[in-house]
Amino acid sequence: MKFAIVRVRGRRKVAPKIKHTLELLLLGRPNNCILVDDTPQNIGMLKIVKDYIAYGPVAEDTIFKLLHKRGKKGRQLLRSLLKDEEIKKAANDIFAGKKTKNYANPVFKLRPPSRGYKNIKLSYPMGDLGKRDDMDSLLKRMM
Repeated sequence: MKFAIVRVRGRRKVAPKIKHTLELLLLGRPNNCILVDDTPQNIGMLKIVKDYIAYGPVAEDTIFKLLHKRGKKGRQLLRSLLKDEEIKKAANDIFAGKKTKNYANPVFKLRPPSRGYKNIKLSYPMGDLGKRDDMDSLLKRMM
């Protein structure tokens, strides 16, 4: 299973341990997204930075849309380099457990969500931070 992680909050007044964990996750700026496996190590890192990110399981079709709309290889868009069938195969491989960096840059630069965030200081049911069940809906609003 793959988790999508989106950094929601900015850089101000971040504790050093949280800052270092965000750097290890390659989340340097708000609205950046990465895809990771659900290993115990990654889940431990997510628990450390849960007050600065939104994360949750992601579907295969959402991975395809991420690669198609926001995926880059170097400085070029992935859809200009590959056909839709090749991008679909890459999405299948990534969902099956392969690394994202084999096919595209691991960090996806997204826009702020349409209709905005609910609240960037409260956890999921009331706001947008922490673990979510409907990560696909947030990602579709950000593409």
